[in-house]
Amino acid sequence: MKFKLFSCLLLVAVLSACSGAKLSVADEQMERGEFYDASRTYRKVYNRLTKREERTQRGEVALKMAKCYSRLSQFPRASAAYQNALRYGVGDSTTVLALARSLHAEGKYSQAINYYNDYLALRPDDASAQLGLAGARGAVEAKLDPTRYVVRQHKLMNSRRSDYAPMFGGDDDDRVYYTTTNEKVKGEARSEITGTKKPDIWVMKKNEQGQWEKPEPVEGELNTDVEEGVCSFSPDGNTMYLTRARRELNSSTVVEIFTSTRSSASWSAPQKFEITADTLSSFGHPAVSPSGDWLYFTSDMPGGQGGYDLWRINLKERAGSLENLGEFINTAGNEQYPYFRTDSVLYFASDGHPGMGGLDLFRAEMTPSGGWNVVNMGWPVNSPADDFGITFARGSESGFFSSNRGDARGYDHIYTFELPQLQIWISGWVLDRDEEPVPDAVIRIVGNDGSNQKAIGKADGSFRFPLQRGVSYTMLAGAKGYLNARQEFTSDSAEEDAEYGVDFILASINKPVVVENIFYDFDRATLRPESEEALDEMARMLLDNPNVTIEMASHTDRKGSDEYNDRLSQRRAQSVIDYLISKGITADRLQPQGYGKRRPKVITKKLAREFPQFEEGTELTPEFIETLSPDDQEIADQINRRTEFQVLSIDYQMF
Repeated sequence: MKFKLFSCLLLVAVLSACSGAKLSVADEQMERGEFYDASRTYRKVYNRLTKREERTQRGEVALKMAKCYSRLSQFPRASAAYQNALRYGVGDSTTVLALARSLHAEGKYSQAINYYNDYLALRPDDASAQLGLAGARGAVEAKLDPTRYVVRQHKLMNSRRSDYAPMFGGDDDDRVYYTTTNEKVKGEARSEITGTKKPDIWVMKKNEQGQWEKPEPVEGELNTDVEEGVCSFSPDGNTMYLTRARRELNSSTVVEIFTSTRSSASWSAPQKFEITADTLSSFGHPAVSPSGDWLYFTSDMPGGQGGYDLWRINLKERAGSLENLGEFINTAGNEQYPYFRTDSVLYFASDGHPGMGGLDLFRAEMTPSGGWNVVNMGWPVNSPADDFGITFARGSESGFFSSNRGDARGYDHIYTFELPQLQIWISGWVLDRDEEPVPDAVIRIVGNDGSNQKAIGKADGSFRFPLQRGVSYTMLAGAKGYLNARQEFTSDSAEEDAEYGVDFILASINKPVVVENIFYDFDRATLRPESEEALDEMARMLLDNPNVTIEMASHTDRKGSDEYNDRLSQRRAQSVIDYLISKGITADRLQPQGYGKRRPKVITKKLAREFPQFEEGTELTPEFIETLSPDDQEIADQINRRTEFQVLSIDYQMF
């Protein structure tokens, strides 16, 4: 994994004066954790080893150089160096595993999978390799199925060096504190680890118009010539917890947590925050719980799961309260940069859980049993590179985080993220039975989530409503001169934008309305089973319009005697009435009427569109039909054979 500010405890001594690119010098630099300086020295030595008999030594230097590049998160260089080492016959199976991890962090997942498999063929029980293989395979799937988060690099906070670990501060999230190694930081000394200047804490503030202004160093005595960064705040915003590191001659790098207090806009000189008497372990990346009761941090102290673990200590009663967050969170790898959004929702960075490469960001929610449900935040929040140090704006699925993605030098940059609101709509048309627009219809929609909306359709009959995902809705449309119509549906629960289409067909109360798809046995009044769907829909319409009474009429074609057709149509109308009564419609709302062949159909706009050989307004009388071709005669007779209803009153039992 990449060594970021204060992410590990390094045993170092100040580099004694030396000259020339000597292998011994590079080895000493690497031993002290001075990976930037060591990588440059190894490179010079490597370039000098050009003779055939120096191939083995060249491979050994390539392997050491690869390890430096890996520590600097310069993974393209690291992968090339590991491959050179293997090409020169240097290294063992662990070099294959290191190459797999480096390719993994480059995002070259297919190649990484191959090298993981090569290594596992030799050591099939290696848990860390199995974890890497699972992560690489999962990363391929994650990129094919991205989350809805929108990620962009922030312009104002980022410099040409590393900028990372943003944290909201202020009562209204009107400022963001972050760690930077830009060229304007306070100290002049450069880190032997990264080659950049030693970091300070800077702040970006909003102006009165709510716009972010150019960042600047925090005011007061907070920043010094040593390394400061990765901060968190007490709930009242007046106490800052930060990590501080200093390098002294012939001693360990001291990585500790400090506090600073705010007076107006100025921050005091940091004071050490005592956690334990342990002087050999690292303590960093502080995060205060929203309640202010606990301080969470990362440490490599004994008693953890391995690597760097997340721990916590009670801020009100420190004695005896120190505890490890346990195996649900911590792994044999490294868990760092904790951030609590609520007292039961934790975000952190890890390279020990399966991920896309390097450090990934994870969301963990506490379960009722006291464990944690840990979920990778997925692409594009996570990437093949290191992704860490997240902070959320209050009450919002947006904020900032850090990543070194796309930077060959391994420098970190700050990104914004936002989860856009789902855009879920329902739209459609309100039409009459002739498929003509019904203007100014009233549409009501009620959801089982308690929502209740009402809108007026447009003059062209169209309407559109916003919805919520995973909600069941009942919709009712009505207009003056028409019966109400109902629709029911449930919106999809998928995390994606969607638009549903629903049309309402309203029946006029002023003219007969044909009921489509009513079928009878030949020359009989018996309803066929395929008629049930249309009749059930009609029953629902009558239930939705309880004050309406109707005449149910049946019509025949021109064939047969008047007396026979009148009797047949009357029986057919009664069959429909009987069916509607069986569905709960009161009998005194229904009046059957058989008209036989005495009322030929008049061609409507809809019929004229469907049968253009008949002009709108044409009455399909026997005399007219006789003038048609045999095929058109059959069509005209079919149109005349119909079941329709006419509204008789709209005030049934209203008074």
